[in-house]
Amino acid sequence: MKVGYLGPKATFTELAVKRVFPELEFEPYRTIPECIDAVVEKQVELAVVPVENALEGSVNITLDYLTHEVEIPIIGEITIPIRQHLMVHPSNKEDWQNVSKVYSHSHAIAQCHKFLHTQFKGIPFESVSSTAAAAQMVMDQPEMKTAAIANELAANEYGLTIVQRDIHDFDYNHTRFLILSGQKVDFLSVSSRGYKTTLMITLPSNHPGALHQVLSAFAWRKLNMSKIESRPMKTGIGNYFFIIDLEMELDDVLIPGTIAELEALGCGVKLLGSYPSFIVDLN
Repeated sequence: MKVGYLGPKATFTELAVKRVFPELEFEPYRTIPECIDAVVEKQVELAVVPVENALEGSVNITLDYLTHEVEIPIIGEITIPIRQHLMVHPSNKEDWQNVSKVYSHSHAIAQCHKFLHTQFKGIPFESVSSTAAAAQMVMDQPEMKTAAIANELAANEYGLTIVQRDIHDFDYNHTRFLILSGQKVDFLSVSSRGYKTTLMITLPSNHPGALHQVLSAFAWRKLNMSKIESRPMKTGIGNYFFIIDLEMELDDVLIPGTIAELEALGCGVKLLGSYPSFIVDLN
């Protein structure tokens, strides 16, 4: 089996993949749509893509591609802690406090704002496509005396020296990744912390109180929603659908009964997946 993931090598996505699928072959892809398309085109059997960060929120391209472009079920979820480190070229490790620029993904720069503001006030920060790409740029231009914010895997992959560990502002920062596949997979390497079911719901047009009725269908059945989010239908201003995560596996009674009630109200309901949820410790 081959797993496609959002590359390049040594991203947080690869960290997640290696923890859950240590025995499988990995293939990095440049963008989230390319990674998802690789499953559709049978280049890989699985795809792992980011969907939500605790600080930066949802990854909209993942949600939109799954709901508008492809028909691939979610078969699993991986949550990992995000630990950001400052790293430099080995030749610059003694003079790391005098770097000329810091590279990283825009999210990582935002997640390390306090450290950067204190340690590198007045030094420019430049956003690149990923934390791993930042690490590669620093390795390729030692004469520039730059630094990167990335994870430990990136430091090892590109031969950089970590000069300051855990520079992120918040210790509770985590990222959620979705595992996508058209086939059933046995998750043997890690134990799940439970199950989730994800639904896409469109409301009937011009129906007062429609969202209240939708939420009531879940509430009276005591179905716990861990997340509800609206996304544009891309058919005009004011037209939205909702993504709802439930904290339970698809059963034979409660969730099917909810779907039937919503459809009777005139809602459109699509099951995006019912899947195990994994939390991975990187220590």
